[in-house]
Amino acid sequence: MATEGMLLAADAQRMTVAERALRVRERANWMRRRLLRMIVDAGQGHPGGDLSAADIIASLYFDVLRIDPASPTAPDRDRFVMSKGHCTGALYTALAGAGFFPEAELDTYLKPQSRLNGHPNRMYLPGVETNTGPLGHGFPVAVGIAVAGQIDRADFRVFALTGDGELQEGSMWEAAMFAGHRKLGNLTVIVDRNGLQQGATTEDTNALEPLGDKWRAFGWEVDECDGHDHAALLAALDLASQARSKPRVIIARTIKGHGISYMHDKAAWHHGVPNADQYRQALEELDLDVRQ
Repeated sequence: MATEGMLLAADAQRMTVAERALRVRERANWMRRRLLRMIVDAGQGHPGGDLSAADIIASLYFDVLRIDPASPTAPDRDRFVMSKGHCTGALYTALAGAGFFPEAELDTYLKPQSRLNGHPNRMYLPGVETNTGPLGHGFPVAVGIAVAGQIDRADFRVFALTGDGELQEGSMWEAAMFAGHRKLGNLTVIVDRNGLQQGATTEDTNALEPLGDKWRAFGWEVDECDGHDHAALLAALDLASQARSKPRVIIARTIKGHGISYMHDKAAWHHGVPNADQYRQALEELDLDVRQ
């Protein structure tokens, strides 16, 4: 029997961009509400980065990726690597929403013996392609997966999501250089460019700009978009899914803590837990966003 997750990419071909964007927006808002509940219940988490990445991850899981939760290791599946592996709230809600495990299991987030660790583990959870968490680790693995697909002449696509602070790791640029050298047209990287890392801005810590030019110098196609504009994200991902002879990076301009006014663009919410009043306010603001 075809699962909902397996049908999403096929459905997208029959829908207008506006219809696709609306569906992604609804799923992303659900993810934000659910991951905030998880963080509050667990008493820990990384809400700022979860919220900046939610629209990107929703676009992938609920529109773009060719995946089947009923067959999570199918050889022809698309691969997604969550290189910014500390933002598990966004990843786990997407996996549950796409049908990889029951939504009720989200209630076990970060609890003893839970499969939903602070960093994703492929040995525990279906849909996780590789263990991530240490920054600078996931993207190089995604490059290796893309190389394997190139050698095998396979038609699966590889997507990776990185944080922008993560791009200060030397391993990221080694991998980017190698991907450009190999002309990995099956590889797309999305940068969650919220401009903040733990405690400070990226530019005050170790400046990344001009970021697009850096990727171009390593032999990549470069696109930039508003990472909270669902139609713009889908248009960029549609372009990235076309046949090409170079790897492609999408620099998604996002806001840390997006959707919650008191977290908006605040480095202090890289990690943290809303109190009861803040949690109620967050849910009210997300409800208002849905109605607008």
